Amino acid sequence: MFEAWIGDDDAEPLHAEVASRLREFSDAGARIYFLHGNRDFLLAGDYAARAALSLLRDPSVIDLYGTPTLLMHGDSLCTQDLAYQRFRAVAHQPWMQHAFRALPLALRNAVARRLRQASTNSKEHKPLAVMDAAPAAVSQALGSSGCARLIHGHTHRPACHEVELDGRACERWVLPDWDARGGWLSCSAEGCGLHFLDT
Repeated sequence: MFEAWIGDDDAEPLHAEVASRLREFSDAGARIYFLHGNRDFLLAGDYAARAALSLLRDPSVIDLYGTPTLLMHGDSLCTQDLAYQRFRAVAHQPWMQHAFRALPLALRNAVARRLRQASTNSKEHKPLAVMDAAPAAVSQALGSSGCARLIHGHTHRPACHEVELDGRACERWVLPDWDARGGWLSCSAEGCGLHFLDT
């Protein structure tokens, strides 16, 4: 949801505005769930309370109109991107997150800017297949969860992929990003569908 999240104590005006709008939406009767991404995984309970968000674990299994559905951010599925997986393994350590949150806000901002730039630079030299969800990782996630539907983001390649796993038909929905087009996935008892703002 955010380009980078350096801590719930960041007084960025946009964060307060987003929290206010989400709370209004919640007060109108909506239930809002938040699953961390690779740039806002430090978002914690204080902001969640202000924004009326219920935090989900990654991965989470939910009942979506009678269909057990696996929700993931999706970065853990990109197992061929070894450099990113090494970074992820360190960045998700509780001791590392605690140490980062203890840094002064200005220093956290500087680190976040440097990491974003390094990420942008590294993508220019990686084949697209390396940055996509690995088929073996998708099969493992669906198999271990027992779900026939997986919904994830991260790869920024919106689509519905048919996956056959042990003789059963499964589906993998990839969420759109908000950098260029903007879009979302809607689901009902009849199934799911992708929507884009420019269509």
